Amino acid sequence: MRLSKQLLYTMVAGVLAISSCKKGNHPTSRNPGDVSTATGVEFDQEEGDFAVADYSDTPEGPGLVFIEGGRTTLGSSEEDIAMTRDNIERTITIASFYMDEAEVANIHWLEYLHYVRKDSSEEIYTKALPDTTVWERELSFNDPYVNYYLRYPGFRFYPVVGVSWEQAQDFCLWRTAMVNKNLAKDYDGDLAEGATPPIESGAVLPNYRLPTEAEWEYAAQALIGVQLDEEENQLNKRIYPWDGHQVRNPYGKGMGQFLANFKRGRGDYAGIAGSLNDGAMITEYIYAYPPNDFGLYNMAGNVNEWVQDVYRPLSFQDVEDLNPVRRNGVLDDSSNYDVAGFKSLIGNNVRVYKGGSWKDVAYWLSPGTRRFMAQDSATSTIGFRCAMINTGSNK
Repeated sequence: MRLSKQLLYTMVAGVLAISSCKKGNHPTSRNPGDVSTATGVEFDQEEGDFAVADYSDTPEGPGLVFIEGGRTTLGSSEEDIAMTRDNIERTITIASFYMDEAEVANIHWLEYLHYVRKDSSEEIYTKALPDTTVWERELSFNDPYVNYYLRYPGFRFYPVVGVSWEQAQDFCLWRTAMVNKNLAKDYDGDLAEGATPPIESGAVLPNYRLPTEAEWEYAAQALIGVQLDEEENQLNKRIYPWDGHQVRNPYGKGMGQFLANFKRGRGDYAGIAGSLNDGAMITEYIYAYPPNDFGLYNMAGNVNEWVQDVYRPLSFQDVEDLNPVRRNGVLDDSSNYDVAGFKSLIGNNVRVYKGGSWKDVAYWLSPGTRRFMAQDSATSTIGFRCAMINTGSNK
């Protein structure tokens, strides 16, 4: 039986259409092909042509773990004992990102100070020094921490404290430059001395930065650990970055042990000798206590952590519901707060910190709680960790 030409052409066209839809036939970031799908011009065949660099994946960022984004409910799930009502529950979506698995430690800051002193002026080095006097108390013998906490080898992997939000920002900039400078050693393209590869090469990382408040809270919740496969509904909510309504481990060999470093009650920072509760009078090793379901350590307790956001009590109703952040006083200007008349502490130079610390009671361990402090201030209870965007992928 002979087929008409029209029918034959139709069948051939259908086969071609089906084959062209098969996975792998369309260009991708990792396999863009040799010819532009916009102009038909070949890539990088002659000098002056548009060049497309080989790209397999984003380089691995030192210290980071992947946080898969998604929809969640942010906000305080604890009783609002401070009566601030500044973090009412609401649904938002966070894009996938990366976050340090642990807090930035003293050894990391000492490395930073080394290169700042080597490459910059003494004035900039002095500006980068943590304020070790944050340990001083007139009626408490904390003198050893003033002199030894930052520099003594035994404290190398304890969280750095005495750093302001502004100093943390400077550290993020330095860390980005150092990491990309190190990655540039393996770059095989043309590169001027001291320069880093261009963004188009895919050989450099995006900026290390402070996480947004929403990112930090989402990562601390780690509800991925209680999410059922193929279940669109969020069936569980956590008070802390772990399961249950208590601060002790309810499972296995660690049953009964505290899951974070915090102040148990008035005068009780560690428990009784021979049976210490959290085992730390002040800060603790940055990898102490079990990680949450994202693999992040000490997202509750040890030290509070700076985040990007300017503090406003009504941020929960003002900010966007996709990747929310508050960088300034938009929609809630600082003129609404009487700082000059000493009736308010809220302005554009106060930043949010989260997570609770060795000196805080358990209430502040809940991811939804939030406090603020001037961005140029520092204490012995606040440190930080870095984050990074996830580029070129939704997963």
